Amino acid sequence: MTTVRQDADAVRVLRGLEDSRSSVRLRTALAAGTAPDPRFVDTLVERCAIEPEFFVRDMLTWALTRHPASLTLPGLLRELRSERAQARSQALHTLSKIGDRQAWPAITPALLSDADDEVARSAWRAAVVLVPEGVESSLAAVLVRQLGRGEREMRLSLSQALVALGEVSASALEEATRADDPGVRAHALATQRLLHDPDAGFGPAIEEAKRVVALAGGPGEGREPC
Repeated sequence: MTTVRQDADAVRVLRGLEDSRSSVRLRTALAAGTAPDPRFVDTLVERCAIEPEFFVRDMLTWALTRHPASLTLPGLLRELRSERAQARSQALHTLSKIGDRQAWPAITPALLSDADDEVARSAWRAAVVLVPEGVESSLAAVLVRQLGRGEREMRLSLSQALVALGEVSASALEEATRADDPGVRAHALATQRLLHDPDAGFGPAIEEAKRVVALAGGPGEGREPC
């Protein structure tokens, strides 16, 4: 009888994740994390790729972190190769929460420079969490190539990732302050300031960087400063 009841509970959870009501999906994801079951894993991963509600996606990620990494990593790593941007971004977000460095080889330069902003941001955050000791400076060198990309929130995310890596970012940032593109130079200068003074705040840092770039001028034409 116990096995039958457990099977019925599992079926109810799996069906609940497909309910049209977001409140039901949220409660179902909570239940899946509260009472982890290997049978939930594939469906939780698949649902992450298509779930439209942010809070439900966050609960799906939490539910996956409650299951053993040996069960969740294979499916999440497959999602990184999905053509669906949400599948890639949510898988990266979940990997950053699990924090298992076995996933590091899957954080490729292609993901770190993904054309979709949310995928790239998630890849930056995951990379900072998963990067093995001794590889941080190489990661920083890859990340600085994205300086100047996107709007304020995008640039803030990249600055936060570089600051989280610490002083290993300093050399790559210094080189970027001499880039032809004024947007890249301003972003690099703002990130440098945050690296040395985390309490400065990104807004004031970027405004000061823009003034410095404007006063200094520089070679070439490029994107507008942040």
